[in-house]
Amino acid sequence: MRFPGREIQALLGSAIPTDHARQTLADAYIDMGLGRRPGQPWRVLDLGCGAGGSVDAFRAADPEVEWIGLDVPGSPEARERTRTDAMFETFDGVAIPFADGHFDLVYCKQVMEHVRRPEPLLADVCRVLAPGGWFAGSTSQLEPFHSLSMWNFTPVGFERLLRDAGLTATELRPGIDGPTLIARRLVGDRRWFADWWGNRSPLNRAIDGYGALRRLDPRWLNATKLLFCGQFAFLARRAPA
Repeated sequence: MRFPGREIQALLGSAIPTDHARQTLADAYIDMGLGRRPGQPWRVLDLGCGAGGSVDAFRAADPEVEWIGLDVPGSPEARERTRTDAMFETFDGVAIPFADGHFDLVYCKQVMEHVRRPEPLLADVCRVLAPGGWFAGSTSQLEPFHSLSMWNFTPVGFERLLRDAGLTATELRPGIDGPTLIARRLVGDRRWFADWWGNRSPLNRAIDGYGALRRLDPRWLNATKLLFCGQFAFLARRAPA
């Protein structure tokens, strides 16, 4: 049986989930309450927060969350920010201006592909996480250039960067497929593309159909979707004390 994702499955091992193979957005990690401690405030950093939209979702999950948004001064998305109901900070893109172990969760949705120096930034993410803290978000693989993007990471390459920074990737999940994002860049952001961010995009739907026909398990489907994805979601953790 042809299995395009065989190599990626072997390299990523347990980081490829076995529970389901649904297309995933980074938003799915917000409701999980990652790093929350009973009786203590939930300390969240949105790294590359842009306009600051995630604060609403975090407050819906925990009205007492201590949410801080961080971005570089030249971010096109940050320049469009109008809200003033949360704390926003700027930094140089590498050195996060907070103490060691300050956050329970660093959230980073579609930001790493825009980062000029990803390796030292990931090391600083590890530094500001509390022991056992979480790093969750998403990034690009086969997505065309957009909004000053600089990199496209393969899931295997990103897992290696996380490991080098002192973080352990616990899961990598496929997002919207790459050919759909390429088509979007060619024809423009037409209305129907909006339906494919959180729902099954065309190639992911085709892979699901083949998987159902052959009765393939979710790990096989996830590995194959990760091979062809335009974006993927990630969840990583700093080792507990």
